Parts: sequence; structure tokens; C-alpha cells
Amino acid sequence: MKEEALAIIRERSNPTDKLNLLREYLQAMVLRSLHESEAFVNLAFVGGTALRFVHSLPRFSEDLDFSLEQGDGYKPEAWMKKVKSDLQFAGFDATVSWNDRTTVHKSWVKVAGLLKESGLSGQADQNLSIKLEIDTQPPPGAISERGIVNRHAMLALRTYNLPSLMAGKVHALMTRKYAKGRDWYDLVWYRGKRPPVEPNMAQLQQALDQTQGRGVFDAKNWKSLVSEKLNTRDCVTLVNDVKHFLERPEDATLLTQENICSVLQ
Repeated sequence: MKEEALAIIRERSNPTDKLNLLREYLQAMVLRSLHESEAFVNLAFVGGTALRFVHSLPRFSEDLDFSLEQGDGYKPEAWMKKVKSDLQFAGFDATVSWNDRTTVHKSWVKVAGLLKESGLSGQADQNLSIKLEIDTQPPPGAISERGIVNRHAMLALRTYNLPSLMAGKVHALMTRKYAKGRDWYDLVWYRGKRPPVEPNMAQLQQALDQTQGRGVFDAKNWKSLVSEKLNTRDCVTLVNDVKHFLERPEDATLLTQENICSVLQ
């Protein structure tokens, strides 16, 4: 498996492309392990990486995000133990840590040596890391669905439908305290589909009430509220954040104030 990962990137000359592909390969191995543990009975795969794996979003992503849908049978430490074992069996020098002291449970999967072997680092002990987050108290209202994914590995999983995934993205756009170009790129992608995707309004309202307080925001006004947030963002910063994660880096230039405003009409 490790040789397959290294073979995938040999044809690439761009170090950023190599890093993105290596990370994505490891993400697929982690998802495959979770599938084999039947973790998707309990979890829904969400966030930007879910958009890429399930809906072919043309940008890479760093983290694996999940929402806890069913508490009975939730055994994350056993799942992560298997992730470590599977990666080691595949030839990777992997370590896995686990933290469940907060509502969002976190795990770090770290693989040593792979960056040096791929020519991306001169230090053998530098890790390629993937963060997993499991929201154990997600806002209600999301609609989940099951499907088959075949990206580096074939697996079955549960995810949210597009309106529910978009509700999470709109919530991030409205509440995130710092500028993240990947959020705005994803918004343009959602709204660029035909017909444009609309967020799951019930879920978005629940998320806003959960994090901002009941009655602070009306989800029905999401377009104007996102537009107000856009006025506080520097598009150059957004472009610089997202361009290294795109299959076509030139697509980052789409993130102009005019273009983003147009998809909110």
C-alpha cells in the first residue's frame, strides 16, 4: 500500500500536488478502515473532505470530519486502534492519538518517514498528519444518506445530503472568526451547481441557535448575512488560502467580491 501511494505521486513534479495526493491516499485508507469497523453505522462523514470524496469537489482537504448520528455502539478508540493497525500492516510508520475531553472528539493520525521517502522533506522524522474530528452533539435536522465511494479505495459510508452539507458550510461562513478561502470556494462551488444548492434551513437554524444563542440569527437571511461577512474579508487572503488545495490553482482567481456576490443573488 505504501508503494502504491509513492507510485501515485512519482508522475507529479509539483511538490504541492504530491503532498495533497499523499494526504488524500492516507485519508482513503483511514476511511476504508472505518468502513471495515462499521463505524458508519454511527457516523456521518461531513465537511470539505466529504464533498471531495462523495461529490468530487475539485479541491483537496486536510481533515476528516464526522457527526455522531447514533450513540449505541460508538467505539471510537477501538476504531482508531484498527486504523493504526491497518496503516502499519500497509507499510506505514503510523501512530494514532485520541482525545475525548471535549464535545468534539479528536484524533491525530501521524505517519513518519513518508515525506522523506517521497522527496518532500529532508527529515526522516517529519510526520504527515491527518486530524479526525467527531462532533458528538451535532445540531439536529441534517438528512443523511448512504453511498459507495471509490477514490484510492472502495468503501461504503454514510454522509449528509448536499443541502445538509451546505448548511454546515454556511454556518462556518457566518461564524468563523478568521478568513478561510476554502469556505468561500466551496460556497461558489455549491451555488455554481444547476440548480444552485440551498442549505438545509432547519439544520442551519439549529446550528446557529446552538453556537450563537437562540434568536441571534435568522437562517432565512443567510444570503445577506454571508454578504455582510464577505465585506469584512480580503479576497487576496482568500485566494492565497485556497490556491494550494485546488486541482486547478487558477480557479482561485474566481474568488472576487463580485463573483461571490453574484452567486448569492
